[in-house]
Parts: sequence; C-alpha cells; structure tokens
Amino acid sequence: MPTPEPSGLATTVQTNERGAALALLPITTTVAFYMLPASWQEHTFIQFAPQLVAYLALVLWTTHNHPVLPLLGLRPRGLKSGLRLGLMIGLGLGCLNTMVILKAIPAMGFDITFLKDTPHAHIPLALMLPWFICGIAVFVEINFRGFLLGRLASLESRFFSHPLTPYPSPLALVLSAVAFSFDPFMVTTFQHLHWIAIWDGFVWGAARLKTNNLYIPIIAHAVEVMVMYSAVRVALG
Repeated sequence: MPTPEPSGLATTVQTNERGAALALLPITTTVAFYMLPASWQEHTFIQFAPQLVAYLALVLWTTHNHPVLPLLGLRPRGLKSGLRLGLMIGLGLGCLNTMVILKAIPAMGFDITFLKDTPHAHIPLALMLPWFICGIAVFVEINFRGFLLGRLASLESRFFSHPLTPYPSPLALVLSAVAFSFDPFMVTTFQHLHWIAIWDGFVWGAARLKTNNLYIPIIAHAVEVMVMYSAVRVALG
C-alpha cells in the first residue's frame, strides 16, 4: 500500500534539512539596506539586493536538499485545490485592498496618484495582464513563501514548539510577512502603501504553512494583483 502523504508543516520541512539558515541572508541584507545612506538607497540594484541574495541562497539550498519541490510546497496534486483556494483568497483580498487604496487611503489624506508613475504603470497593459503579473507572482512566492517562510519554519521547528497556537511556526510567519512588506523595492515603489503587504503576507503565509501548498499563494497573489491593478488603472486613468 502507498504511504499516505503528510500535510502541513510535516512536508514544509524535513528533519535532515540542510542550509535552512540561508534564509537569514536576505533578511540580513534587508536590514542592512535601511542602514545605508539615503543616496545609496536610491540605486535600483541596491534596492533589489535582498531579492538577489534570496535567489542565490535558494540556489545554494537546493544543492543540499532533495526533493526540492515538495519542500517548496509544489506538488502536482496540489494544483487543483491551489487554484480553487487561491482564487477565493485572491478575489477577497483584491476587493478589500482595492477599497483600502481607492477609498480609505485618500480619506486619510494620503496621495495615491504616484501609482501612475510606478514601473508597473509603464508596462503595456497587454503584457501586464496577465503575463507579467503571473510571472511576478510565481517568482515572488517561490522566494518569500516557498523558500524564505519554509526555511524559517524549519529553523523554528528545531528550537521552539507552540502547543497553544493553531498555526505552525508563528515566528516564521511574522518574520516572513514583515520581510515581504519591508522589501526595499516594495517600499521604494509603493511608498506608504507597502503596509498592505503585511496582511497579504500573513494570509498567504498562513495558507502555505497550513497546507504546504505553494500554489495557493501563487494563485492568490496573481489574482489579487490583477484585481487591484485593473481597478486602480481605471480609477486613476
């Protein structure tokens, strides 16, 4: 008989996983970014440094751990449920965040017209929807929820146990969500709106940890951004 496939944290980490501490490198790079002089922080390459370090750390990690895809949360049998749950989460967060951006933020006296000048706004619509957005969702989620969150969860499982919490690895969840929201390119591009990424990171990360299904945050990320991008583009002309 085939052995039943475990779910949740059991397949997010493995007892003999090596190199999980590599996830601390992009976090350290992010912290270092905010210690740099303001003139240095304006350089695009430096803004992307934490993400570049993260992908390098991911590549190094893959050389020491096999099979890689299940540890990242990418199992073929998870695609169907990932599409269903990801669509629901994406639509829900997309509508919520659209209302926050178009209604709540201006009502508090903050400007949102700068969104017309972001790099994303200058990409042709036919490329942005859906191709560029889907590509961003795949790479960002493999980075932040697949590698970063998964490896932080692995580290946390070695040193802490949380018998009273319904979610595995709450420290990893918080740290990964904050790292996502405070990614230098995110902050530079979306300014005061980068705070929205914190609750996105919590929701996407919680789904990843509970199910070990990275397809859920990938689909949710893509759908949510499509909803927000389309609504903001129409609203701002």
